[in-house]
Amino acid sequence: MYPLIRNRRLRASESIRRLVRETVVTPDDFLVPLFVVEGKGIKEEIPSMPNYYRLSLDNLEKETKELWKMGLCAVLLFVKVPDNLKDNKGTEALNEEGLMQRAIKTVKNACPDMLVMTDVALDPYSSYGHDGIVADGQILNDETSEVLAEMSVSHAQAGADFVAPSDMMDGRILIIREALEDEGFQHTGIMSYSAKYASAFYGPFRDALDSAPVDIANVPKDKKSYQMDFANRFEAIRETQMDIDEGADIVMVKPGLCYLDIVREIKNEVDVPVAVYQVSGEYAMLKAAAEKGWLDHDAVMMEQLIAIKRAGANIIASYFAKDFIRVIG
Repeated sequence: MYPLIRNRRLRASESIRRLVRETVVTPDDFLVPLFVVEGKGIKEEIPSMPNYYRLSLDNLEKETKELWKMGLCAVLLFVKVPDNLKDNKGTEALNEEGLMQRAIKTVKNACPDMLVMTDVALDPYSSYGHDGIVADGQILNDETSEVLAEMSVSHAQAGADFVAPSDMMDGRILIIREALEDEGFQHTGIMSYSAKYASAFYGPFRDALDSAPVDIANVPKDKKSYQMDFANRFEAIRETQMDIDEGADIVMVKPGLCYLDIVREIKNEVDVPVAVYQVSGEYAMLKAAAEKGWLDHDAVMMEQLIAIKRAGANIIASYFAKDFIRVIG
């Protein structure tokens, strides 16, 4: 006897597959990371991230306008700070005329409706390459959080719509939220890197910003004392709920593909938007495999993006945003 129910009827053609498709990625899902450097006329390809660039402010302006025309409506800004401006306290991060502050203004002047999120962490500004202040072989939590709050206020003053603390210090969301409220920035949002794992997938990003931890005596050689252990699952839910309780508007899981179980766990537990950062290592691996002819770049990219959205992501921070627009035409 033949089955009355045949699931394949709903897969028989592209038209029916499109009609019943459960998960769809659109340009509105993307948060586009951008790397900013000092100078003029600079569009410098990052060797470990093919077709991705460090941009001077004039080219940041052009890129912003191009992204908006492509239908992409949100950017996440990172800055590469010259070595002579780095120290252990992130002093340059608080400079009202610093590169981040000028980058925010550049984007907003170029496209006022573009949503601007900003990286809040000390590693781009640190002479030690850490997300916090280093003392006696430790990363200082509370002292770092105070600086992060000042950074956040400075970004809000420059015009940022959201600040995005990526440091994983305990309690920093509450301190940042209170600082923003005290300075009248009650409408400035916080996207917290709530479940950020100590991952080996960040290598190309650290090349892009020259922000890897330095290998010198009495300085931690990695970030495992503050970023999460990648073996842990329930800890991610606890970290995320704490950030929400402290005032986070959006929470993030980072990296992406190896942590989709975490994305789903968090999505099932919380009622705020969930972001996923598809990180530099994920981007670099696919670019390298495609260059070798081992994988179909566009097909695998689309499969990965769908997987992230299917797992529960409302927002995808991804270096593939423009590639995605190209593919969907």
